[in-house]
Amino acid sequence: MKKLVYVFTVFFILSSCKKLDVLPQSILQDKDVFSSASGVSAYYAALYNLIPLEDSKYNANEGDGFHEFQFIQAIHNMTGEGINKNVNGMIQRGAQREYWEKGYRVIRQCNYILENIEAATAGAGMTQAQVNSWLGEAYFLRAYTYFALVKRYGGVPLIKTVQDFPAQSIDELQVPRSSEQEAYDFIAEDCDKAFNLLGATSEQRGRANKYIAAGLKSRAMLFAGSIAKYNVVNNVDPATSKRVQGIPASEAVRYFKASYEASKVVATGGYALHRPSADKKQNCLDAYIRIDTKESMFAREYVLGNNTHSYDVFGMSLQMQSPNGTTSYIQPTLEYVELFDGIPKNPDGSIKTTDANNKYIYFDKRFDLFKDAEPRFQATILPPGAIFKNQEIDIRRGLYTGSIVGGIDKFQTPPYGSQSNYAAIPGVIAGTNGGPLVTMPSGTKMVASGLSGMFTGSGAGSTGGFQIRKKLIESLAQNEVKIDFITTPWIDMRYAEILLNRAEAAYELFSLGQTDVDYVQDAFLAINDIRERAGAVLLADKIALNDINIIRKERKKELGFENKIFWDMKRWRVFDTEVNNRIWKVLCPFYVDANGKYIFDRREDERGSRFTFNPTWYYESIPPGQIVKNPKLVPNI
Repeated sequence: MKKLVYVFTVFFILSSCKKLDVLPQSILQDKDVFSSASGVSAYYAALYNLIPLEDSKYNANEGDGFHEFQFIQAIHNMTGEGINKNVNGMIQRGAQREYWEKGYRVIRQCNYILENIEAATAGAGMTQAQVNSWLGEAYFLRAYTYFALVKRYGGVPLIKTVQDFPAQSIDELQVPRSSEQEAYDFIAEDCDKAFNLLGATSEQRGRANKYIAAGLKSRAMLFAGSIAKYNVVNNVDPATSKRVQGIPASEAVRYFKASYEASKVVATGGYALHRPSADKKQNCLDAYIRIDTKESMFAREYVLGNNTHSYDVFGMSLQMQSPNGTTSYIQPTLEYVELFDGIPKNPDGSIKTTDANNKYIYFDKRFDLFKDAEPRFQATILPPGAIFKNQEIDIRRGLYTGSIVGGIDKFQTPPYGSQSNYAAIPGVIAGTNGGPLVTMPSGTKMVASGLSGMFTGSGAGSTGGFQIRKKLIESLAQNEVKIDFITTPWIDMRYAEILLNRAEAAYELFSLGQTDVDYVQDAFLAINDIRERAGAVLLADKIALNDINIIRKERKKELGFENKIFWDMKRWRVFDTEVNNRIWKVLCPFYVDANGKYIFDRREDERGSRFTFNPTWYYESIPPGQIVKNPKLVPNI
C-alpha cells in the first residue's frame, strides 16, 4: 500500500522536490489509519481542523488568516460592523498574507482519500454505507476548501487527483488556472457528490452530512451568481483563453437557481430556526452559540487545554476587563446599530437624538433610547445602560454642566485630546483617563467617561459608544476571561443563513425575469420567518419586499460579527462605494447635571479615521512564491 503522506500539492514541491510534513512511516501506513472506524475518525478529526473555517481564531490580516487569533484587525473593522481604537483605515491582505499552500495541502489529502480509502478499508469489516460516507466527507471538504480559494483569487488550478513527483514531469504538475466559472462548477459537482454519498445525520458532531453539503452549495452558488451579475473585472488568461476572474452575466440565473434549490433541500433535513422560548432575545443568544439546536448545522468546538480562543477577552467592556488588563478592541458602529428596528429614527433612518428645533432629546436613563429595540439587537449589541453580568454598561463621553433653559443646542464634540479642547463648549466636561471624580454644580460626583467610556489620551474603553454582546458568555467569571481560555463553539453555518440565501437567490431570480416560481413570495416568507424569530417588524406582504437591499440589510443584522458580511460586500461589489473615504459614526452619551438625564451626540468618529476600499481588492493577489514555482499561474493580464 501507499504511505499516507501530508505534503503540499505540486506548487510547493517543485522548488525543493521533497515531501513535507511526513510523519513516521509507522503512523501513516494505510493499514494503520484505515483499519478501523476509529482510525478513520481520528484522521478526519485532524483534517477538519485544517479546513479554512473562518471562526473565532480567524484573522484576516496575519499569516494565512486561520488559526491565528487577532481580534484587533478583525474584518468587522472594514465593513462598518465595528470600530477599533487601533485600526485607522482599511487593511488589504497583501501577497505575504495569503491562504494558498495550506488549502492545497487539504485538497491533496482529500484526493488521497478519494483514490485510496475503498481499497484501504477492504477486508476491514467496513460497510459500504460507511465507506460512502467517508468519501462524501472528502468531497465536502474539498469543495469547502476550493470555495475558500476561489472567493479570494477567482479561478485557481483544479487538482482532482494526487500528484506525484517525480513520477509526473514538472510540466504535467504545473497546472494553469481554471476559469472562475469552471471552479464554481467543480465546487457544485463536489457538493452534489457529497450529498449523494453522505447520510442524513453526521457521523460525529462537527462533521458533514448531506444537508450540510447542500448548505455549502447554497452558499457557494449564491456567491457565484453574485459574481456573474455584479462583477465588472473580467481577466482572461491569454494562454488558455479562460476567464480566470469574472463569470459571464448569462450564468447568473443558473447559479442563483442552484443556490435556491440547494437551500430548499436543506429545509427538508430537519433544520429550523431556534425559537423554543417566548423570550426572543434568549432564542437569539442561544442560536449564536449553542450547537445542540436544530439551527446549528456546521460548527467548530473548542476544548480547554487543547484548542481554545480569546473572543471574550477582546470583546469585554473595560469595566469587566480580563485579569491581564486586556479590554475590548472592537465595538459596533452607529451605522450598524441603526440597522435595527425599534430604535427612534429620523426619516433618513438615522437615530433620533434631537427634536425639530435641533435641541437634544432628554432620556431618563441611557438605555431608554434602546428599550424598544428588537430583541435581536439586545442579543447582538450592548448599548450604554444595558445590564450584563449584573452590571450596567457604564459608557459616557462626558458631562454637561451648563444651563438647560430653552433646551440644549446640538454641539459638535471636539476630537479626543486634552480637556482644553472642550473650553469652547460651555458646560461640557470630557472623559479624562477614568478619573478622578468630577464634582458638578449640583454636588453630584461622577466619573465623566463612566467605567467603560473612551478616556482621553489612554485609548481604552468604547470608541463608538457601544459594546458587542453577540457570542459573549455572560456566565463566564471575570477571572476566567483570559487569553486562550475560551471554549465557546463557533457556528459556521446556521439555518438562518440558509433562509437568507434562499430569500436572496429567489429575489435575484425575480429581478432577472424568472417567473417559473413566485420567487418574491418565497423570499417574503423566508425574511418574515427570520424577522419573527428576531422580534423585528414583519413585512406586511410581498409587495413590501420591493428592493434587494431589504434582504441585504436583514443579512447584516442576522449575520453580523460572524465573519460573513465582509464576503457579502465583496460578492455584491459594493465595498468600493459603501466604504469610500468613509468615517464611521459613533454615539456619545452625556450626563446632564441640571436634570439628571442623558443626551446623545451622534457624530463621526472623533479620531477622523477614514476607510477606503480599492476596487482592485475584490480579488487577492496570488503569492509571488507560488508563481515562481508555477509560472502557468500568471496569465499576463
